[in-house]
Amino acid sequence: MTPLLPTPSVKVPCLARRNDHVAAGARIIPEETPIAFTYGGTTHAVMMATPADLEDFAIGFALTEGLIQADAAALDVEVVESELGIELRSWLPGEGQQRYAERRRSMAGPTGCGLCGVESLEQATREPPKVKSDLRVNAQALVAAMERLPSLQVINRETRAVHGAAFWRPSTGAMILREDVGRHNALDKLAGALMRQGLGGAGGVVLMTSRVSVELVQKAARIGAPILAAISAPTALALRTAESCGMTLVAVMRGRDFEVFTHPARIEEQASTHGVA
Repeated sequence: MTPLLPTPSVKVPCLARRNDHVAAGARIIPEETPIAFTYGGTTHAVMMATPADLEDFAIGFALTEGLIQADAAALDVEVVESELGIELRSWLPGEGQQRYAERRRSMAGPTGCGLCGVESLEQATREPPKVKSDLRVNAQALVAAMERLPSLQVINRETRAVHGAAFWRPSTGAMILREDVGRHNALDKLAGALMRQGLGGAGGVVLMTSRVSVELVQKAARIGAPILAAISAPTALALRTAESCGMTLVAVMRGRDFEVFTHPARIEEQASTHGVA
């Protein structure tokens, strides 16, 4: 019998101190599992992540690592569980397999670590692809989209301990969201979900429930999203990278307030929302 994959969250006992009183209690917390990405029979990376949306994770990780392109067909993924963790097995198309062989490495990192095991400073600060989109977004609509995220975060409603990454299409109002204990993992899962559904990034906005580090800008650029918006502040390197690749970076979104750091022309105050279909 095939073993069942671990659940994304578990209920555990605890001692709860409330108002100076201690009593037996329980809490739902997120699961954290070693997940190995294997391409052509060789392990490329091991990440600690939430065991959910695993096919999306494998495909999105390959995209944001540059092993496949956004216009490629989604990979076939085999999910294999063992006592040690989960292995995501896939095979890259011809040129992708060659690029993989040239960049082959193994890395093991803590939760959501996006740059563990890189081989050089040049690789760590690699320039992402240029973002090409004439998307314009109404400011009030952007605020409303960010306010929708909590209602879509099923795992976070239970645990209050996972990040969310969402893709919002202003032209239709549609939103896709993925969750993980690591913000980078959540964005990789989102990238994979978009590829599996045949959706490009040019007509939408990536929304993050985290701070904006440079890896998130790099990953969003790989998706092709022209706007990245988050609830916390960006790092200086993230800002410089967004400016260089042509991405609009919106951060510190709190209620109706936010700050636009790069390419502000895509955020409109009064104009009607419109974008790329």
